[in-house]
Amino acid sequence: MNTNRSDTYCKGKTKKGRPCRAAAMDGGLCFFHANPDKATELGRIGGSQNRHSFTGLVDPARDLRTARGVLEECARLIENIYTGKIPPKVATCIGPLLSLQMRVIQVADLEARIAKLEQGQGSRGQNANDAADKGVLERENEPRNGPGIG
Repeated sequence: MNTNRSDTYCKGKTKKGRPCRAAAMDGGLCFFHANPDKATELGRIGGSQNRHSFTGLVDPARDLRTARGVLEECARLIENIYTGKIPPKVATCIGPLLSLQMRVIQVADLEARIAKLEQGQGSRGQNANDAADKGVLERENEPRNGPGIG
């Protein structure tokens, strides 16, 4: 029994122009060359089965305006990943945002503390500046030869 390649293999060509190596059906073509739209359709179905549907966070974020609130949200995020309530890819997006929020809170806190210190020293600072300026003026008015010489 001598069978040719043309009898057992598909007569279609691959994208690279090589002969298709799939088994031929009755018409001389493989299933996918006989039904070119089926490959796309089946690929789409297979891809959608591999996806994990995610509708949103289990609970909305609480107060993220304080460092304590961001810390609690981080702990809740980790817990939700371990329990499978949210996929790790979502946490990968939320993690840097929480980090950014923490840095913004720290900078805002420092700015508030500096403003408070400046405000507290406002009246005392003005008096200190006046006294310093007065001391400089007094030294400038002293004779250059020094005291007692002259």
